[in-house]
Amino acid sequence: MAGNTSLRKADKAKNDEFYTQLADIELELKHYRKHFMGKTVFCNCDDPYESNFFKYFAMNFNYLGLKKLIATCYTGSPVAGQQLDMLSLFEILPSEEELPKKHPYKIEITEIIDVNGDGAVDLTDVEYLLKNNKNSLSLLDGDGDFRSPECVEILKQADIVVTNPPFSLFREYIAQLMEYDKKFLVIGSQNAITYKEIFPLLKDNKMWQGFRCGDMAFTVPEYYEERETRFWIDDNGQKWRSLGNICWFTNLDHKKRHEELELYKKYTSDEFPKYDNFNAINVNKTADIPEDYNGEMGVPITFLDKYNPDQFEIVDALNRYALLDTQNTNEYVRSVHSHTCNINGVPTYFRIVIKKK
Repeated sequence: MAGNTSLRKADKAKNDEFYTQLADIELELKHYRKHFMGKTVFCNCDDPYESNFFKYFAMNFNYLGLKKLIATCYTGSPVAGQQLDMLSLFEILPSEEELPKKHPYKIEITEIIDVNGDGAVDLTDVEYLLKNNKNSLSLLDGDGDFRSPECVEILKQADIVVTNPPFSLFREYIAQLMEYDKKFLVIGSQNAITYKEIFPLLKDNKMWQGFRCGDMAFTVPEYYEERETRFWIDDNGQKWRSLGNICWFTNLDHKKRHEELELYKKYTSDEFPKYDNFNAINVNKTADIPEDYNGEMGVPITFLDKYNPDQFEIVDALNRYALLDTQNTNEYVRSVHSHTCNINGVPTYFRIVIKKK
């Protein structure tokens, strides 16, 4: 059984490689500029040669007023060290014969200037900086895992962490950020809302959703199997996957979080029945929250995209399963509360219990 568990974990890790488009990073990050002035940013799940997170912060280093940018990668990454067209830096590292295959790197940047005088800071300027400052790029001693002591020490130096962490390790990743009291902006599955480790953080306003939530496309490694849906190969032979339930999660404040949700529906007992064993009404759509009901309401997880903590309080969560199985090894453990969300004996989907302030 232990062997099978290890195989399942290895299989999940193998399918954790989803690489974020630069355009999607730009669309989200534009809402947080004020948070980055004078800060050290750490991208701790990003191959510096390939990561669009690294590219974004390197190209916007001066615009954001960063103090330092640090990026590290995991030795098991299928793209680590494969494409060096962007930054041909082997001449400042050990020779290729001496360099272990896919050895993880750390890149630190404290200054970026317009070296080529073209009036803009771009990746050419970043490449020049790294080639002429041997202290900017170095090999890691360990495997580059974000949980390794070496990467934890780097994490302690950081003010804000921004990355796309492995989906299968999302619980552990967020727990580490909380342990070290770090600000963050990361990508995760909307299903994470239902995790027993994540929901309490959302309930207590220790983290929340970012600006964008929904469909997002990612490049994936060559070894990913083809699928009938949400999969394609572009003209360059690059494989792509899209996911419809992707969210940005953060503890950086933003203006959308304080936009008031306009309510227009009126309460009726027929349209909003109560749950069998919990004193709250069921609301199937966030847009249908009744304006004249002041009691507790069960709403779908998509409500968090409109959640304003000045307007609503998150009270609890209801699950379609009655018992909390702490021994469950399924990645998507949804039990966060012993109450079920049944209506006349029929279970609904996971519900967040809210109340108007």
